[in-house]
Amino acid sequence: MSTDIHDHDKCIESALNIARDICAARDTRFTPLRRKVLELVWEGHAPVTAYELLDMLSNAGKKRVAPPTIYRALDFLIEEGFVHRIESLNAFIGCPDPAHTHQGHFLICRKCRNVREVNDAKLMSHISKAAASHGYSCENSMLEIMGLCANCQT
Repeated sequence: MSTDIHDHDKCIESALNIARDICAARDTRFTPLRRKVLELVWEGHAPVTAYELLDMLSNAGKKRVAPPTIYRALDFLIEEGFVHRIESLNAFIGCPDPAHTHQGHFLICRKCRNVREVNDAKLMSHISKAAASHGYSCENSMLEIMGLCANCQT
């Protein structure tokens, strides 16, 4: 049994530092608003909607941000690979491996909304082979699997 305790502050700090370094390497702008939105996305390790982010920004003492502004920040974070959009929840979650291009495959608990990203080369291979068998090339796949997490099953 593991006795590791998750250091959430270190986790958020790491995500922000990685994003900063990637933006510097790509010569893209990691503005204070983009940084704050990424920090808020990572804050709970759970999917968060754009409107929840707007409320969190307001509660953090920031001036009220308009919805298009938050969506532009989220679009940037998605484009750079820092967050994923969970379509079925209309929400966003931090990407644990933004330095490597990969597909988004997620296990989603329908009860507690816990989301786990699955990075499985065999799964991607199967998806690519299935696409090829129908004459398609797989450029991007987003797979959302709804079920119950271990905690909600008990």
